[in-house]
Amino acid sequence: MRFNWSNIKLVLLFGVVIFLFAFASNKNDARLVKQLQVTFTSENNLFITNENVSKLLIQNYGTLENVPKEILDLNQLEKTLKSNPMIKSAEVYLAIDGTLYAEVAQKTPIARVRTNASFYVDDEGKYMPLSTNYSARVPLITGYVDKNHLEDIYKIADKVRHDTFLKTNVIEIHQDRNQHIYLKLRECTFTVHLGKVTQLDKKINNLKAFYQKNLKDNTLNQYSMVNLKFDNQVVCTK
Repeated sequence: MRFNWSNIKLVLLFGVVIFLFAFASNKNDARLVKQLQVTFTSENNLFITNENVSKLLIQNYGTLENVPKEILDLNQLEKTLKSNPMIKSAEVYLAIDGTLYAEVAQKTPIARVRTNASFYVDDEGKYMPLSTNYSARVPLITGYVDKNHLEDIYKIADKVRHDTFLKTNVIEIHQDRNQHIYLKLRECTFTVHLGKVTQLDKKINNLKAFYQKNLKDNTLNQYSMVNLKFDNQVVCTK
């Protein structure tokens, strides 16, 4: 009987590859976590610290050091981190050297609510708790605010955030029982009544025109109320 040595060699080589792959896979699964390293992406001021993130994971899973990789559920670890109301997103992965990395992006506050409860509104219009580590310098929100219904507050806070004039001048956003919005401006004695957040761009443009004209005439502080809730007009109260 003649043997095809080329085929035999190919089969043997294939078997060796399978063996090495299985061996490496088993060894990889048995690898232990040596340490946890937390990094924050694109943030200078930390509302949540490395210790907070580590504690969150330990509270849910116990110590992660010397845990075999095969019993780690990286997706579940990410879900645990994302469940924290200060965290926007998280990615967890294990490096070859056994280091467990957690890359965390925290939320960005754009306004601070101070009513019967205190919290931030983030850049997606969602609730964000205050932090004991850092306090953001953002416009203050007062009045009647429900953390489960932040749509109108978010619209005006986001407008303030992206508009140079408003960002420079607005120091407080007030919402009354009827969801009418009022603004207080830096170094001005009058209150701005926006009404509802409809036609917001038109109302802000009217406010800018009023402000610039009266700034030039040095008459800004002659008014107690600037009402913008009516279409195409500015009603002022002295």
